[in-house]
Amino acid sequence: MWYCWADMPKEQVSEQLSRRLITGERMMLAHVYLKKGCVVPKHAHENEQFTYILEGALRFLIGADGAEEVVVRAGEVLHLPSNVPHEAHALEDTLDVDVFSPPRQDWLNKTDAYLRRT
Repeated sequence: MWYCWADMPKEQVSEQLSRRLITGERMMLAHVYLKKGCVVPKHAHENEQFTYILEGALRFLIGADGAEEVVVRAGEVLHLPSNVPHEAHALEDTLDVDVFSPPRQDWLNKTDAYLRRT
């Protein structure tokens, strides 16, 4: 199957966050667009995650207490194992590619209320 990001529907999740999704049977690829100042509240999920920053920068607070801080910039990748609590703050207007395995069912069925409040 062949895809073109520009042809994929762009979902406006909140005022500061939108995304495009490509989903396979066992993986999901997402373009996530975050405006500077956008906060993705602390959450965790069973899905293993890679976040690859194409443009901009995100500051992640990782762990139950958010004690581990990592700034990920263009050209860098962050790996988040399954069930690790994390939150993200957009330091700039940012475009990232998120890869999830398995696909995020809460994103597909739009039950991701933690994102829709941002």
